[in-house]
Amino acid sequence: MRVLLIEPDSALADALDRAAVLEGVTLDRSSGEAEALGRLRRTAYDAVVTSPRTTLEHDLPLAEEMRWIRPGVKVILLAPEPTPEEVISALRAHVFACFGMPLEVGELADMIRRAVEAEDWRDGIQVVSAQPDWVSVRVSCRVLTADRLVTFLSELRPDLADEDRDDMLVAFREVLLNAMEHGGRFDPGQVVEVSAVRTARTQVFYVRDPGPGFARDRLEHAAVSNPPHDPTAHLERRAELGLRPGGFGLLVARQVVDEMIYSELGNEVLLIKHTD
Repeated sequence: MRVLLIEPDSALADALDRAAVLEGVTLDRSSGEAEALGRLRRTAYDAVVTSPRTTLEHDLPLAEEMRWIRPGVKVILLAPEPTPEEVISALRAHVFACFGMPLEVGELADMIRRAVEAEDWRDGIQVVSAQPDWVSVRVSCRVLTADRLVTFLSELRPDLADEDRDDMLVAFREVLLNAMEHGGRFDPGQVVEVSAVRTARTQVFYVRDPGPGFARDRLEHAAVSNPPHDPTAHLERRAELGLRPGGFGLLVARQVVDEMIYSELGNEVLLIKHTD
């Protein structure tokens, strides 16, 4: 497994070298884009991380050229201050992920590890329509796709307070994974429809899964249905059903957002966070 870093900040590159999650991954450093393209022609890199000094607008044509040389390479874009328009362009261009600066080295290291191991990822996020205040996508039912989408959405709303944005994305990820698991059975061939809408006073997420829905009074597998005297009762039921460990998603989401509204069938949900 081999990754190329273009013009990396020395502190960032050194931190990635020390990241335990990247054990077994060779991190090569390139002094510039021309050298990076030459290296790609000679070496089959699994992923490339662009310079944190250049904008997404600058890097997108570079990403296209790198994929022309190595069609299977995953590109992770770094940028000083990504604009919503640039993030949308990155989504449309099927880059693997993008991060604005400053960033959490651990999050970048984890995404690099997932990039070098990923297969059949390219069509995981399909943009239906997008503008800065309203983005609609279709996503394949894979945990990797959910985490990639959360990363993009985090960069899409730099104007929100960090706490509001982080809380909302935690709730959104939990509901999205719930939709992928119960509606799509984590089948990559199934898709979940997602819209992220920003109004003057709210952040809204809409999630629609491909399943038949559910009765909200029959959620024995979810922590939200546990009796007060037994907060882990759902874990046994999840084991019986062969579900992944967890089941706290709906409970977490309800505690974070201001409103959580389900459709009659239960396969559509609105998450609403007031930001004024």
